[in-house]
Amino acid sequence: MTAKHPPKAKKIPKELIIHDDVRIDNYYWLNDKENKDVISYLEAENAYYNTLTGHTKEFQETLFQEMKGRIKEDDSSVPYKLNDYWYSTRYVIGGEYPVHSRFKQNLEAVEEIMFNCNDMAKGHDYFSLGGIAISPDNKLAAFGVDIVSRRQYTLQIKNLETGVILDDKIENTTGGGVWANDNKTLFYTRKDPVTLRSDKIYKHKLGTPTSEDVLIFHEKDDTFSTFIYRTKSKKFLVIGSFSTMTSEFQTLSTDNPDGQFEIFSPRKRGLEYTIFHYEDSFYILTNMDKALNFKLMRCSEANTTSDHWQEFIPHREEVLLEDIDIFKEYYVLSERENGLNKIRIIRWDGQEEYFLPFNSETYTAYVGSNPDFDTEILRYSYNSMSTPSSVIDFNMRTKEKEIKKEQEVLGGLFSKNNYKEERLWATARDGEKIPMSVVYRKDTVLDEHTPVLQYAYGSYGSTIDPYFSTVRLSLLDRGFVFVIAHIRGGEYLGRRWYETGKLLQKKNTFTDFIDCSKFLIEQKMTSANHLYAMGGSAGGLLMGAIINMQPDLYNGVIAAVPFVDVVTTMLDDSIPLTTGEYDEWGNPNEKEFYEYMKSYSPYDNVIAQNYPNMLVTTGLHDSQVQYFEPAKWVAKLRELKTNDRVLLMDTNMEAGHGGASGRFESLREVAKEYAFLLDLEGKIA
Repeated sequence: MTAKHPPKAKKIPKELIIHDDVRIDNYYWLNDKENKDVISYLEAENAYYNTLTGHTKEFQETLFQEMKGRIKEDDSSVPYKLNDYWYSTRYVIGGEYPVHSRFKQNLEAVEEIMFNCNDMAKGHDYFSLGGIAISPDNKLAAFGVDIVSRRQYTLQIKNLETGVILDDKIENTTGGGVWANDNKTLFYTRKDPVTLRSDKIYKHKLGTPTSEDVLIFHEKDDTFSTFIYRTKSKKFLVIGSFSTMTSEFQTLSTDNPDGQFEIFSPRKRGLEYTIFHYEDSFYILTNMDKALNFKLMRCSEANTTSDHWQEFIPHREEVLLEDIDIFKEYYVLSERENGLNKIRIIRWDGQEEYFLPFNSETYTAYVGSNPDFDTEILRYSYNSMSTPSSVIDFNMRTKEKEIKKEQEVLGGLFSKNNYKEERLWATARDGEKIPMSVVYRKDTVLDEHTPVLQYAYGSYGSTIDPYFSTVRLSLLDRGFVFVIAHIRGGEYLGRRWYETGKLLQKKNTFTDFIDCSKFLIEQKMTSANHLYAMGGSAGGLLMGAIINMQPDLYNGVIAAVPFVDVVTTMLDDSIPLTTGEYDEWGNPNEKEFYEYMKSYSPYDNVIAQNYPNMLVTTGLHDSQVQYFEPAKWVAKLRELKTNDRVLLMDTNMEAGHGGASGRFESLREVAKEYAFLLDLEGKIA
């Protein structure tokens, strides 16, 4: 199917009235994917995309093979130890999916294959294996499977001794399970079938029908979601409830699965906390008492409410306390100062305290998987924008480190010495300094002809740290500069950075990105003819906002699974994620928030003006950002834009929010994006 001319969606006016404001939505009808006309429209857009990019198909294949060729096919993770077993994930040549296996006592033992996802994925266009939960006696594994890409997992149980998958089958879960110490009681989280909110915790007993599973907890507040986990000490089962700015926990002994969960400390609006257990105490990471960047508190097992919490690590204005990992002799703090990751190691007896040394300004360092409590080895990972990732085992007592694995970049052409990475600071219009992490080949000439891809996310306090990517080399080696703009809405510069990029200050996210773009142009690193922007999901909202506000700054924009119909979506509490995100975006049922989000919502602010070249991607089964948001947006852009720059929409008719599920198949989607950029730069030869 081919199409030489852009599809034109029919206009069916629908009045949407709120706060006496009458809005006409001509493309509301695209919300119904059961409507054959909707599917026909999406297919027509795909046909148009294929026609206009037909000349790049061979180049896309070149990019795909190039990116695939840098990745070791028969790769494997560094094994970790849990309950006398070593667990590992590996890939086989020709396989799209991982093989999960384990070794008893040592790595020289016979490999036990738990799950070969290549076999499990056969016959499915999409496949995802959810969290694997091993029973305390090492005999059973709970696991979840999603074959639709809506993050609704069917939970099952496998006998690892016999290889038999039990008859127990539980639909519509988050994919993971948590075992009690009796090895027969499994707790799990179910989702609301309409909104997909994780709202119920159930208890299942092996050998009983799943229809008899007991509802343990129902999170009735639709602005909250719930989950369950087991403390690293193995002593407690913990039910958590969370919204954007409030949390609450309940605990129960792992030895008493039929007992009653007890509230740790009742929820208070604005109070966030997370709990960790060690010996006879709980440690609480919290923003209590206006600790914007969080502090660490402690309480006894017997008295856990907030009035019994005592300060352990005080709040610091310039340091964001992100996490704590607990070991028998040490605890490890993950901190962030001036945007940089810091790993701080402290003995419980107070005799020693130090930081792991990192010397770059564009690195990412984080504590890895450390499920073993009784060890002096800390596993962490390090990479930078020019340095491949390493997994490192660090002896906290001797301070010796062992690099367990360095990411291999195949093909023989890569050397980190060929690339330059740096951190730049742009001045925002309100005077804030906005950091940017930058990488490019050293032989790239920086001037007004240099192509630059500027990327950002900027929501939910999610920080995009400067990271290494083998895939990105296909852009860098063709003369592109890659920039991560650490804009407000993330937490790169601490919690204040997030708080000043949400709700009624959300526009800071958009103007920060634009001001970073202007800085790059002012520094003569590029020009509007060669500057490109990219973001996905909430980062796609960012893309929609900036092209409405300053379309002349960019030659091309990629908006992946973009959240662009903000007002209509946030008014529909039947859509997944809506009610749980009022504290992020605001509740449009309140007039102040309605008017503010309407003033920036990309779909509502499309006007008759010139727009940059654009590629918009989505997935028909997306549960995070529904396909109809980008579909409506593209239809309205086609109606109103006043220039002939290309506007393309590519809908994956089999996938959801994360795109294709296969390890290498997902690279084809990246190849499409890169081909779009390189074609605009005349670099597809």
